[in-house]
Amino acid sequence: MKLSADLQSALDASANAPSDAALARRAVGLLDLTSLNGDDSERTVEALCARAQTPAGPVAAVCVWARFVPTARKALEGTPVKIATVVNFPSGEADATAVAAETRRAIADGADEIDVVLPYKAFIDGARTQPMNVVKACREACGTKALMKVILESGAFPDADLLAWAARDAIAAGADFLKTSTGKTQPAATLPAAAVMLDSIYESGKSVGFKASGGIRDTAEAARYLALADHILGEGWATPQTFRFGASSLLDALLAATGDGADAPAPAPAGGY
Repeated sequence: MKLSADLQSALDASANAPSDAALARRAVGLLDLTSLNGDDSERTVEALCARAQTPAGPVAAVCVWARFVPTARKALEGTPVKIATVVNFPSGEADATAVAAETRRAIADGADEIDVVLPYKAFIDGARTQPMNVVKACREACGTKALMKVILESGAFPDADLLAWAARDAIAAGADFLKTSTGKTQPAATLPAAAVMLDSIYESGKSVGFKASGGIRDTAEAARYLALADHILGEGWATPQTFRFGASSLLDALLAATGDGADAPAPAPAGGY
């Protein structure tokens, strides 16, 4: 993905970001610990929730299939960990009515955050009204009860300009967060796409967060995403209210970097993305 000179400079500046214990501990608190596998079960979700309270502190959220939201709600009762789920996932091909209904059910079951897939194929093919009607329907269903993260599926976009257009439109439609990927297509999260999306947030002047999701597995890569966010949106901008990593395998790497790996709970029997 070809970037503007300014964004390429920001990307280059993040290349040597330090990935020390302090950085890893910061990243743990930004993690959406995720399991979205076809063979997930209540046992899988319970194990995932057990991992969410780590020796380095709690993660920001767990992200599970909507049918497991009640299981996660029970497992995480009394903790600060939020419960996220996905709608219109992963294809992004449901209509606005179906997405709104799916969102309302998930919130009624206890979801705090909704990660909705933009109808990205339609958007890339030139449609504008229908994709944003889906996002707006989800926004209306979320109301003030749930945070809405819009998944752009950035790896499917042919160029930076079109990705930025989608980011701007999603922000205008009420996104609380922009999220890179479902984790079900390749490429998933990439630093160039992150730069475009973070720049769109900066240019909007709105309080919109960013979530890098899919394929981030080590502390050094996490450090680069955080450095990029710091460069574009300012030191200290990335907090659990504005920045997330969507991952499961990343947690083990972060705990190893903090020195808490040996005491961490056992991994869930099935991972996320």
